[in-house]
Amino acid sequence: MVVRTAARSLRRHRRRTADQRFGARLLGGTLIAAIAAVPFGIVAALVEGRWTPLHRLDGEAARHLHRLARDHPAWTDVLRVLSDWVWDPFTLRVAVALLTVWLVLRRRWRLAAWAAVTATAGGLIGLAVKVAAERARPALDDPVAQAPGYSFPSGHAMTATTSCAVLLLVGLSLVPAVWRPVCWAAAVLSVLGVGFTRVALGVHWLSDVVGGWLLGIAVVTVTAWAFEAWRTDVGLHPAAVTDGLEPELRDDKPGPASRPG
Repeated sequence: MVVRTAARSLRRHRRRTADQRFGARLLGGTLIAAIAAVPFGIVAALVEGRWTPLHRLDGEAARHLHRLARDHPAWTDVLRVLSDWVWDPFTLRVAVALLTVWLVLRRRWRLAAWAAVTATAGGLIGLAVKVAAERARPALDDPVAQAPGYSFPSGHAMTATTSCAVLLLVGLSLVPAVWRPVCWAAAVLSVLGVGFTRVALGVHWLSDVVGGWLLGIAVVTVTAWAFEAWRTDVGLHPAAVTDGLEPELRDDKPGPASRPG
């Protein structure tokens, strides 16, 4: 009896220690990503202003896609619906919020924390870089759309990257292996589609979109690393990216039973 009690106490201690390390790693990873994002935004803004090849590429892409959008009103309407409703940051954040609540109800506290921190960090870092870079949006003749605020990086592109990554890395644990390529394809198509709509509507430069993608990937990488480190600390096997962050999620049973996540 004494041995059993001691063993339980040791397991609880290890889990508390692992939880503390998980929280510290999430916070530390977010701070590292934020510190790296601000100089990246400043450097990218300087490059945009001085490096002729990038400036020319941005201009040509904006003018060409804007011409197509202006000459095809029906196509432009489709782009607006996709950009302002289907792939709007608010829509994607609501989806992540609902997923986070569902994870909390399933008692997957740490996975819920990962989803919330990843989405929140992405939004705050993107805003910080916009303020640091202060890059103006494209000024086109006869614009088909307008957007407020600074241009670099694209908030739509960054939110799509972080949100789709969260939905994908949680959802992969719940779908059969045969359907996982479809999930990957949907996520990649959404991220690329968001970027295309923003440039085609003339509210972002191409490099804004690429910057949003890169920053989003950086945030997800850092927070996912923190989650994997926690799994290792509590003795769980490393999860393959093709299986989702927490493969055990699919084996959950209803009820108050203790779960590893």
